[in-house]
Amino acid sequence: MLGAISYMAHYAISKEPAVQYMKLFDTHAHIGLIHEDPIEQLIVAKEAKQEGVDGILSICNNLYDFFEVYENLKTADNVYHSVGVSPSEVTNPGRDWELKLEEGVQRDRVVAIGEIGLDYYRKFGDKDSQIELFIRQLELADRLGYPVVIHNREAGRDVLEILQEKLPSQGGVLHCYSEDWEYAQEALELNLFISFAGNVTYRNARNLHETARNMPLERMVVESESPFMVPSAYRGKRNRPAYLVEIVKFITELRNESLEDVAATLYQNSLRLFGLESR
Repeated sequence: MLGAISYMAHYAISKEPAVQYMKLFDTHAHIGLIHEDPIEQLIVAKEAKQEGVDGILSICNNLYDFFEVYENLKTADNVYHSVGVSPSEVTNPGRDWELKLEEGVQRDRVVAIGEIGLDYYRKFGDKDSQIELFIRQLELADRLGYPVVIHNREAGRDVLEILQEKLPSQGGVLHCYSEDWEYAQEALELNLFISFAGNVTYRNARNLHETARNMPLERMVVESESPFMVPSAYRGKRNRPAYLVEIVKFITELRNESLEDVAATLYQNSLRLFGLESR
């Protein structure tokens, strides 16, 4: 097996085209932030499908953007949606936001509530307000029967303690995982998946390498987190769901497993996470 660091040299020059038999699922993409233009958003989804990304979960930070991006992508048959209020919006979640969120989940192809959670890095509002917003949406998700997409930035202990009490019965996913293997073992005691983004491909992300190498594959999913967290092979470019294959390749090398088998398992995990097993 190539080590995480030695692999980086190989990875930076290999960039083979996507393997055609692979089906991938991008569990977190801010398509509305890649392009504002509706036609360009559809092109992003189509381009991803051509690269084997058979499913994309579209994420918006606020409800206004959700309804706009949802309409833009109605004809994109590989795009699903999550609706929720991010901690970045805690000081202005919108008037009647709970009613609007409940309206949002009634739309076709809405499969999750999120992204929701805590962000102590940017210091949005105050901690108590963030926690209240997070808990209210966890309770809504439980009542409505949806999994949750969880944002955590420098708030890991509070996020985990809240989830231990309030995680909906449908479970959820820790998106863009940034904690260590010890934290992951605690999280995996709950009904949670762990999602890796482009930062797992970074040379100095040793905690992520350890977690991706050791955790059960059946609890792992992947995401682009586009337009952010671009994989190392595309550093300097704006991230896109079409680049997701690079994350899968990197994880496969870390685990010394078959690319075909890893891709197939990650895809099925995503369907299970979002209740799409019959798809």
